[in-house]
Amino acid sequence: MTVPPEGLSLAAEFPDASREQWQRLVEGVLRKSGADVTGTDAEDALSTGLPDGLRVRPLYTATDSAADPGYPGFAPYVRGSRPQGSAVDGWDVRQRHAQPDPRRANEAVLADLENGVTSLWLNVGATGTPVEALPQVLDGVYLDLAAVALDAGEEFTAAAEQLLALHEQPTGTLGADPLGLLARTGDDSRTARLLTEAAALARRTADGHPGLRALTVDALPYHEAGASTAQELGCALATGVAYLRELTAAGLSVDDAAGQLEFRYAATADQFLTIAKLRAARRLWARVGEVSGVTGPQAAQCQHAVTSSVMMTARDPWVNMLRTTVACLAAGLGGADAVTVLPFDDAVGLPDAFARRIARNTQAILLEESHLAKVIDPAGGSWYVEQLTEELAQAAWAWFQEIEKAGGQAAALRSGLVGARIAETWAERSAELAHRREPITGVSEFPNLAEQPLTREAAPAAPRGGLPKVRRSDAFEALRTRSDAHLAATGERPKAFLAAIGPAAAHTGRSSFAANLLQAGGVATTSAEGTDAAALAEAFTASGAVVVCLCSSDKLYVEHAETFAAVLKAAGARRVLLAGQPGEHREAYQRAGVDDFVHVGSDAVATLTAVLDEIGAP
Repeated sequence: MTVPPEGLSLAAEFPDASREQWQRLVEGVLRKSGADVTGTDAEDALSTGLPDGLRVRPLYTATDSAADPGYPGFAPYVRGSRPQGSAVDGWDVRQRHAQPDPRRANEAVLADLENGVTSLWLNVGATGTPVEALPQVLDGVYLDLAAVALDAGEEFTAAAEQLLALHEQPTGTLGADPLGLLARTGDDSRTARLLTEAAALARRTADGHPGLRALTVDALPYHEAGASTAQELGCALATGVAYLRELTAAGLSVDDAAGQLEFRYAATADQFLTIAKLRAARRLWARVGEVSGVTGPQAAQCQHAVTSSVMMTARDPWVNMLRTTVACLAAGLGGADAVTVLPFDDAVGLPDAFARRIARNTQAILLEESHLAKVIDPAGGSWYVEQLTEELAQAAWAWFQEIEKAGGQAAALRSGLVGARIAETWAERSAELAHRREPITGVSEFPNLAEQPLTREAAPAAPRGGLPKVRRSDAFEALRTRSDAHLAATGERPKAFLAAIGPAAAHTGRSSFAANLLQAGGVATTSAEGTDAAALAEAFTASGAVVVCLCSSDKLYVEHAETFAAVLKAAGARRVLLAGQPGEHREAYQRAGVDDFVHVGSDAVATLTAVLDEIGAP
């Protein structure tokens, strides 16, 4: 590459552009679309709102201030917990196993380790393999090479004993998480005992097993209940502080106590938010360590990122491969020490060998072919990412302070504060999903009614009684389940008739929109076009449908909608929809027989529920 002479600026001939100049250009574009805004209002018009009161702006510059992120491997650890990041050997590729059959679990474990996985996340006890079968599951595993992360619920002490009996110095985490169990089950009767057991286990590992961490601060129960990113971080922070108090009260130094914790977070397909989340989490924990007096490498947060189960779908599950790829990319770039990619069939049941292969190979491609781990904190220095990290950390810290004022994480769980606040957040997000402002490819958008459903062995039941476990696609998949039941009972899908008024040029856009909307609820469509109301009514009667949707342009609606609605109602239509915004004609259309209006931003779940109710789908 040719190096320019010293003192020569390649940008010298280009005058600096100001933010005000950019805003004026934006004003001109917005004015063409009918928006009369100026200055910062023009910039605000292009901003995107996020939960927790955050906003993503369309432009970031060097004037956008954020706290100094420091250097990789140094406080406040925003840029990574190690100076070299993952550049030496990549992040830890951790595969999850919850197969109850010890023999099959062992086969899957060995296959993963032989094909690129570097550590194991084992569900044992009620949610996986029996604790006493752990030696069989790990038969043939070189525990001096492969780390093991146990997830045993309340049986963590027994599971730890099994692991320690297999090897003198295993590495990984023993997975004690009493407050996480309280969040999942709502059962507080054993929390005090389990905290005492966890502290005893931490003392044992701190004294004689330097490669082990005793406790996991699992933020997944909050994420899986619908928490926002800041709520997930705040709950994790409050849990970590509670464990620090418990361990130091049991006699550990604050350094040793911090060294016994591993934090687990969800990684979503919102790549920049995930990157900022992991960076903010390290900054927050560094602040706790600073106040608590933690020194040395223990002040750096050890992070395990797991691709989000909330974003996984049971319908069109193949799209999950794309979601988990983006989430894995974000987790790696965000500086996670270990990453787990959930198999694409995770929402269906226990994964098969193919799904596990795709999950581990997703990481292999990103590490070995895309070389993502070769750059330390690649998002560092981005004004957008740095500002998002800062704002997210501030929002999470505010929620953490609220939990602490309520008496700490355990008290906030017992009182219902955590559950109530997360429920509010999920209700708001559910509305966004129902109105398809947050689309789900393959489910709420571009569904395939002809897809052959995957069948998998049922996974062990997850703990219940505490925070709920949700998925983005729940509402739409429930509608599709009703459609399946109707198909099983009658031999055909629920169906609706599209009355396309006028030529193709007038109705195609809205016909396609209406068909896509109805199919998202499992409702098949048939159609006919024309301007003869009697002929379309005849076609409707022949279709056997009881629901009809009028599709055309606004101009033709004014001319024909009232007539068509009245004629179709007379022909037996029990519910008439109109695709589009009615504007000033709403009342006239409703008097003629239109029951609902479907358009971009309308409540798709409510509309589809009413349609299936009218059709009689169980």
